[in-house]
Amino acid sequence: MQMFRNNIFKLICLVMMITSAVSCSKFLDLQPEDGVIRQNFWKTKEQVAAAVNGFYASLLGGGSDVPIPEFLFLWGELRADMLTPSLGVAASELDIMNVNILETNSITNWRAVYRTINYCNTVIDFAPEVLNNDQTFTQEALNAYLGEVKALRALMYFYLVRSFRDVPLVLKSTSSDDQLQQLPKSTGTEVLNQIVKDLSEAEASAPLTFNNTAYDKGRITRYTVNAIQADVYLWMEKYTDAITACDKVISSGRYGLLAGTPGWFTGLFVNGNSNEGIFEIQFDAQKLNSFYAMFRTRPRFVASSKVSDPASGIYSADIDNPDNKDIRGDGAAARFADGMIWKYVGANSEDLRTVESSFAHWMVYRYADILLMKAEAMALTNRGAEALEIIDRIRLRANALPETARLVDPSDTESLCDYILEERAREFAFEGKRWYDLLRHAKRNNYSRLDILLSMVSETV
Repeated sequence: MQMFRNNIFKLICLVMMITSAVSCSKFLDLQPEDGVIRQNFWKTKEQVAAAVNGFYASLLGGGSDVPIPEFLFLWGELRADMLTPSLGVAASELDIMNVNILETNSITNWRAVYRTINYCNTVIDFAPEVLNNDQTFTQEALNAYLGEVKALRALMYFYLVRSFRDVPLVLKSTSSDDQLQQLPKSTGTEVLNQIVKDLSEAEASAPLTFNNTAYDKGRITRYTVNAIQADVYLWMEKYTDAITACDKVISSGRYGLLAGTPGWFTGLFVNGNSNEGIFEIQFDAQKLNSFYAMFRTRPRFVASSKVSDPASGIYSADIDNPDNKDIRGDGAAARFADGMIWKYVGANSEDLRTVESSFAHWMVYRYADILLMKAEAMALTNRGAEALEIIDRIRLRANALPETARLVDPSDTESLCDYILEERAREFAFEGKRWYDLLRHAKRNNYSRLDILLSMVSETV
């Protein structure tokens, strides 16, 4: 694990030279210094490996750049119903929470995500040339790298299209100021079609394993590709395809649900890289994440009463036995006594991390997500009884309380989907998924469930 992280940070400076962004005034600020790409790089397989490691490093931010997971958190949570602003909240964040979203808002700035996309495009454009320069570099190795890169590009575009719908679709690298231009937006449908294409090509060549746990969790494997595919197909309402993608992860036998207490919180969110993790953006002591400051040093947000109220919150409570609780609630999602968001600042269910150890991974996908995505797709393809079995499995692991259970007729699709949406709120609190979950359910069948968003607005306002 440590070797993987160290290699990433040693290579940051090198990759910044390859694809450095220097002009803040340009629409897409993506260019490296003119001539660096072709003349001084792309000669050896080691340089390709450095470039690929570098695009993972770009996710962590650097200097004054905000780590991409911070944007993913804000995009996935601010417009939803599980956060309440605290004393440190920024005006830009409060505007979005109050549905006052302007193009000048810094949170809507795509620069960091497009920079990572440009790193991906650069590898796609130039790595094949190394086959001509390094006889020890094989087509198989090239294809594996391209699989990783295309999957990450697809993932970045998937966040963009869910957050903004119509966005510029950039598929060629930018290597000098002369190549920069005002790019038109592509439609959300065009972006989604490209995402599906990238993932299909990535699935054919991405590695099954790196034979190293930290690499298998911190880099993209074929099963990461399948996880992204499942999410994309759910969004596109292609439910049979989503089930197929989920089954590829499940049938691999490489993942499972961590057992509940003791050790669930520590294994999943503190130590990281557990059997449940599929893709985790890896922070460490050399590159701390920004969530400790967001939730602890000068809190910008706390959990809403929807989460933290033991009586009416989404986890409920056992009045007669306070120790009998949903393990995902108090001391996991949040500290209910004061609403502090806990997943990124807790060392265990009771003690805080120190600032020096604030490097909780960002969970992009974990096995519980695969199971609940499959349950959702099953509910929408007349397989409600099987969907309920999956929900029960997730709830059993979490010691979910009877007060939050629903008696649902397996043939009642809408009630079953509502139950899954509630369970996803409990399972993935503050993991950057809530807004996308709400919007996905609301927009289904041409916004037939718009009531989900209207109900949320009435609660939060």
